[in-house]
Amino acid sequence: MNIFTYMEDEDYEQLVFCQDKNSGLKAVIAIHDTTLGPALGGTRMWNYDSEADAIEDALRLARGMTYKNAAAGLNLGGGKAVIFGDPQKDKNPEMFRAFGRYIQSLNGRFITAEDVGTTVDDMDLIYMETDYVTGTSPEFGSSGNPSPVTGYGLYIGMKATANEAFGSDALEGKTVAVQGMGNVAYELCRHLHHEGADLIVTDINREAVQRAVDDFGAEAVAPNDIYSVDCDIYAPCALGAVINDETIPQLTAKAIAGSANNQLKSDEHGEMIHEKGIVFAPDYVINSGGVINVSDELNNYNHERAMKKVNKIYDNLSEVFAISARDNIPSSIAANRMAEERIQSLKASRNQFLPNGHHTLSRR
Repeated sequence: MNIFTYMEDEDYEQLVFCQDKNSGLKAVIAIHDTTLGPALGGTRMWNYDSEADAIEDALRLARGMTYKNAAAGLNLGGGKAVIFGDPQKDKNPEMFRAFGRYIQSLNGRFITAEDVGTTVDDMDLIYMETDYVTGTSPEFGSSGNPSPVTGYGLYIGMKATANEAFGSDALEGKTVAVQGMGNVAYELCRHLHHEGADLIVTDINREAVQRAVDDFGAEAVAPNDIYSVDCDIYAPCALGAVINDETIPQLTAKAIAGSANNQLKSDEHGEMIHEKGIVFAPDYVINSGGVINVSDELNNYNHERAMKKVNKIYDNLSEVFAISARDNIPSSIAANRMAEERIQSLKASRNQFLPNGHHTLSRR
C-alpha cells in the first residue's frame, strides 16, 4: 500500500511505528484527527496476515474513532493502535511496558484503552509507563467492566430509535429480536425485560441463549432464522455486515438498533433500508456508551457524571434522525454528517491537539 496516499485521502495526521527487540513488540499507532482533542482509541492485538493488513486496520479504525467520539459529543479525536502478534501466545509484560513508553512519548496526543486481544491486565502494565491509558483496574481509578454501561447506552438508544419509528419511546409490548448474546446484549435484554418488552434471541453459544431464556423468558431461534422473525426491532449485537442483500428482504422489523460494529455491508445497504422506511440507528452512535464511560476516567471518574453523558445517546440519535429527515439521506450518512459538522465548527478556532505549546527561545 502507498501509505502517504492513503493518509492524504482521509487526512490522517500521524502514523507511529513502535519496535522493541527485547520484548518482541511490533506495533502501529494511528492518529486520524485531533481537532476536538487528544485521540482516544483502543489497542488491538491480532495475528495479522501481513504488515500492510495491520497498518490498514489501524488507519481504518482510527478514522472510525474520530467519528464515534465526535458523534458522542466528546472533546476527543480519533486514534487506534494495533500490536502484531497472537494474544494467546505472544504477550509478555515487557511488551506492554515498552508500548506504554511509546504512548508516553506522544505527550498526550494519543490515549488508549483495551480492545480485541487486550485486557485490563495489559492496560495496567501500560499504566506503569504512562498516564495516557484508560480501562485499568478499579484500584487505579478505572470505571471497571464497560459492558453494563455499553448495554445501558444501547437500551437508551433503542428508545430513541423506537420514538422515531413508532412515535413513542415506550418499549413495553414491543418485540425485539436480539442477534448475539454476549455481555453487552445480555445487559440490553435485562433492561428490555424490566420494561416489559418481548425478546427473541439467538447465538451460536447455546449456553448464552439458554441464560436469556431462563432469566428473561426469551424465545430462542436458530441463528439463520433471526432475520425473518416477526418483530418490531432487530438488534444486531454480534457480527458486522449482517445488513446485506440476503438479509434485507427477510426483515420484518420497522427499526434496527444494535451494538455490532459495521452492521451495513456497504453504503448501498444503508440506502436500501432507508428506502424501505426502516429506521436505522448507526452503530457507532448507539454503541458509544463504553467510550463515553472510559473517557470520564480522564477527569477523575465519576459514575453519576458518566451516566449523565451516556443518557445523551438518546439526544445524539434524535439529532441524527433529524438530519436524515432534513437532508433526505440515510441515517448512516446523517451520522457522518453530524460528526463532520461538529469537527468543522471547531476547525477555524482549534488546530491539532498539542498539550504543550511551542515557545520560541531567545538567542543570546
